[in-house]
Amino acid sequence: VLSPLLMPLGLAGSRIAKQPWADRLSWVGLLMMGLFSSLFVMTLVRDALLLMLWLAHVAGLQLPLQALGVISAQAVPVLALLVTVLGFLNARRTPAVVRVDVPIKRLPLALHGFTVAQLSDIHIGPTIKRVWLQRIVSRVNSLGADMVAVTGDLVDGRVADLAGHIAPLADLRSRHGTYVVTGNHEYYSGAHAWVAELRRIGLTVLMNEHVVLHHGKPARTSMTPHGDPQDDSQIMAPLVLAGVTDYNAHHFDESHRSDPRAALDGAPQTAPVRLLLAHQPRSAAAASDAGFDLQLSG
Repeated sequence: VLSPLLMPLGLAGSRIAKQPWADRLSWVGLLMMGLFSSLFVMTLVRDALLLMLWLAHVAGLQLPLQALGVISAQAVPVLALLVTVLGFLNARRTPAVVRVDVPIKRLPLALHGFTVAQLSDIHIGPTIKRVWLQRIVSRVNSLGADMVAVTGDLVDGRVADLAGHIAPLADLRSRHGTYVVTGNHEYYSGAHAWVAELRRIGLTVLMNEHVVLHHGKPARTSMTPHGDPQDDSQIMAPLVLAGVTDYNAHHFDESHRSDPRAALDGAPQTAPVRLLLAHQPRSAAAASDAGFDLQLSG
């Protein structure tokens, strides 16, 4: 009973109280939401197991149904609380780096080993703040990536409340910079203001548009010990990096309708690789039709 009564605080804390109480109320509501979901699922599992045991008992198998009912009733809230605590601890730790190798046909030699550090669904808001994001930024910077991609749902709140907490993103370091696309939660939080703020701190927000990254080392010729010329480095290769607005952005602003094809307008036809950043995987069909080789989503 207590959980569903308190859960709305997770979404409405900022509307019914000022800081710091708004964040504290959100913490209570969101933790209770996690506890309630575990209680609900485990109760359903318990009921299903008890039903099967009862059917077995009716069929002639002698079982201590009353004792099993009592023990399982006591176990459900204990397990639900344990799962909630473990979930909390897991959510607060610095995310692990997951390395994924993506093979792409006809990839130029200059782009072999090109690395993208992808961040997604960080949800800076009532319970996730600057200190946690700073740890992520430090982890990313230690990777020495060629570029950083932020694929949406960065924030849960207004610029006025959270601008200081997303500031560490300005410290992200990579060879080609940091590129951002909007997710649905940016539109819940005021996408126009957030796009302006992210650009203000030096990030590149791609709104159905692209940039061309030239990667590799400029070709240079040196001489062998015998006086013969030799090419001792790889040539530069272009990579088209595009980004689209969230798949449902047009419900908030028709001019923000997600369009992978429009994101390629003016892109060089000879570019060997086209990479799309899109918050929702549902953009993949349109991205494939538009001619992208790879899509990174949240």
